[in-house]
Order: sequence, then structure tokens, then C-alpha cells
Amino acid sequence: MQEHTHPLEPFFQQAVRNSYEGKLGLNDPQVTSYVAHLLCEFSEADNLYQVRDEAGHPIDGLTEMINAADPVHGTAPSFDAERALRKHIGDYALFVAGMYPEAMASDRRHRHRQPSLSELIHAGKESYYIVSQFNLFEYEQEAPLFARLSDRFERCILGLTLVREELGPRKPFMLPPTVN
Repeated sequence: MQEHTHPLEPFFQQAVRNSYEGKLGLNDPQVTSYVAHLLCEFSEADNLYQVRDEAGHPIDGLTEMINAADPVHGTAPSFDAERALRKHIGDYALFVAGMYPEAMASDRRHRHRQPSLSELIHAGKESYYIVSQFNLFEYEQEAPLFARLSDRFERCILGLTLVREELGPRKPFMLPPTVN
């Protein structure tokens, strides 16, 4: 049975490969494929805001997402749920830092809901590292990929910035609004 691919997948595969391999020298087909798939997933706003609170409302704040991922004090009902939330946080941090730098807070006055670049980097690296530690059973094959994503997080952000530049003239992008 053939897996359904997103219609934008070939386009994003090529764009990510051109930036990651061609411009950065980051020759890791698994990382390239993962990031291209991430771009496809987040091309739909409801996937960007898939973390929900107890009432079912989307959580769009980085700190709130991290708090929700805690299996002891947060809302994650299991360690598998923690892994899924941490994977999403890593994906979210990578995507926002690379594709929507305007969404980051540039000074303390605007930091109420918007994370800074350093907060996104810390959250992304830490989250992918945590995901990489789930390295047994069904997660064993994926764990090394998330370790590499954590180790190369800043380069992956730069690669996405290069992808963004390839997509067209530099104009401010706004994050899509949350979908209720």
C-alpha cells in the first residue's frame, strides 16, 4: 500500500535539499526529508496549533506548550504523549525560527506571547533531545534522527531561512491565526 504524499512534498523536498545540501553542505537525506515533510504539515494552520488545552482550545504559546508536555505536572497523560508534544515543540520552534522570524520578540516589551530566538533554539534543541531519548521499541529507528536535529538545530534554522529566501522576495510573513 502506497503512502499518500502531500501535493507540496516534491516542491519542498527540492527546496530543502537545495538549501541544506547545496548551500549549507548538510548532507543528511533523513533530515532533509523530515524538514520538507514538516513544511508540508505546517502548510495547514491547524497542524501548527495542534496542541490543545483541557478545554480543547489551541495553545499557541511556547511556554504553555512546554508546560503541557510535562507528564508529571502538565497535561500529558503519558510518556508517549510527552514524546508527541516534545516532537511538536521541536517542529514548531524550528518552523517559526526559520520561516517566521518576524514572529519572534525582539525586545522585552513584546515578549508577552512571542518567544525570542534564543528561547526557540533552547526549546527546539531540548525537545528534539528528549524525543531522541525515546530510543526503544517503536521509537528506536527514529531516535538518531532527532538526536541529529537537536545537535544541528541552528543549522536547520539557517537552512529554513534560506528556503524562505528562495520562495520569494523578503516581505514580512505573519504566523497564521489559531484555528478553534
